[in-house]
Amino acid sequence: MAQGILAHYFYPQKFSLPSVGQCFSGAPLKNENNMQLFNTLAGKKEDFAPSDPARVTMYVCGPTVYSYAHIGNARPAVVFDVLARVLRRRYPQVVYARNITDVEDKINAAAVKEGVAISVITDRYTAAYHEDLASLGVSRPDLEPRVTAHIPQILSMIGRLIASEHAYVAQGNVLFHTLSYADYGKLSKRDEQSLMAGARVEVAPYKKHAGDFVLWKPSAPEQPGWDSPWGRGRPGWHIECSAMAEAVLGETIDIHGGGLDLIFPHHENEIAQSVCAHGGKPFARYWLHNGFVNMQGEKMSKSLGNVTLVHDLVKLLPGELIRLVLLTGHYRQPLDWNEEVIADARKKLDRLYGALRELGEVVPATNVTAPQAFIDALEDDLNTPMALAELFELARQANKATEAPDRARIKAQLLDAGLLLGLLQQGHEQWFAYAPPQAEGALDVTAIEALIAERIAARAARNWAESDRIRDHLKASGVMVEDSKDGMRWRYL
Repeated sequence: MAQGILAHYFYPQKFSLPSVGQCFSGAPLKNENNMQLFNTLAGKKEDFAPSDPARVTMYVCGPTVYSYAHIGNARPAVVFDVLARVLRRRYPQVVYARNITDVEDKINAAAVKEGVAISVITDRYTAAYHEDLASLGVSRPDLEPRVTAHIPQILSMIGRLIASEHAYVAQGNVLFHTLSYADYGKLSKRDEQSLMAGARVEVAPYKKHAGDFVLWKPSAPEQPGWDSPWGRGRPGWHIECSAMAEAVLGETIDIHGGGLDLIFPHHENEIAQSVCAHGGKPFARYWLHNGFVNMQGEKMSKSLGNVTLVHDLVKLLPGELIRLVLLTGHYRQPLDWNEEVIADARKKLDRLYGALRELGEVVPATNVTAPQAFIDALEDDLNTPMALAELFELARQANKATEAPDRARIKAQLLDAGLLLGLLQQGHEQWFAYAPPQAEGALDVTAIEALIAERIAARAARNWAESDRIRDHLKASGVMVEDSKDGMRWRYL
């Protein structure tokens, strides 16, 4: 697959976008319609009504930083980046937190293998994660809590759970007692037998119930650990997000997001321990989950050898193209990553940037935002396929518009709509004239421009046969020549 991509899709790998806090500095758009989101907890689409419209809170589970992120990890980052942008259009303040898990047994194993401290591993892959997401135009969240910086908060929450008899100490472990929480399984909608099968529970004689899960576990001398009332140890996975969300956003948050694979056991366990630690208060009012990314019809897995890393993809494809692929399907549905969807995304971006090119040096109209139909699509449970259809309608209008006011309005709408999706934020010249990494035997820019000059001369001499020969030679070499009213231009196929 990689060779086909390298041969056919040469575009900019990175494009510049403002930070989350800078995206929308103007007044929120007024929309009489209610924004709707599919709430996994309710099992249906609901009107979104935050607890405090003046401060909307969102927490999304971030990476465990022991290796590079794969394309499946990138999907929630892109999806919830768009959601944050949409929310900022409606509400004056959105506080978006996405955590970094920097304590985990896979991190420990990687550190032991290299003979380094865990911070060497976590700092390396956190930096890579930031760089790779920046290549996809993903803005940094407002808050990025790390587990290692929240050990006191984790210990405090565990202590409260023990005091309220929702957790117990057993052989150096602290475990949450699932039978103490009557609504356990409500998010995943599983009965106890299904819960046990899905959890792949550890059989341990010190557990009161097979489904009880670890909040704190002892660390061997060679393992990372912190002092606690229950001995030196480290936190379990689930308690980390509950404590970090409480610390940075409060006891009840508006939106909690992540991939479908996190519904059980991770998010189910987060709810149980958070509700119990907060005296019965809800943890998150809306739960959003994105679908999986499959590789050419198959589940992505190490055993199949088809795990595709973002770190590798951005060396072969432009980040904007990758981002568009991840937005072409509805976020709740599975998405298949294959050569066809990549080629289709490339054509779509050609069409959109082509529309901007047709608008030339037109100055965008002021105080003009994305069309309401486009906003409505995104506020209807983040319907990006419908929003993209509206974007292409704008492109069609751009190619037909002749009046200056219309062209100025359409350009402003295209750019503003693109900003909401994280697209169209580079110049069309950059998109079409990017010089790709040179494949063996490929024409370089100097050679291409020399042939273009020869073709211009041939056409001036009315030597149509020579003009066509040069055009066909360039096409065979992966270069498309276009004759337009503004002159001859070219781009890589």
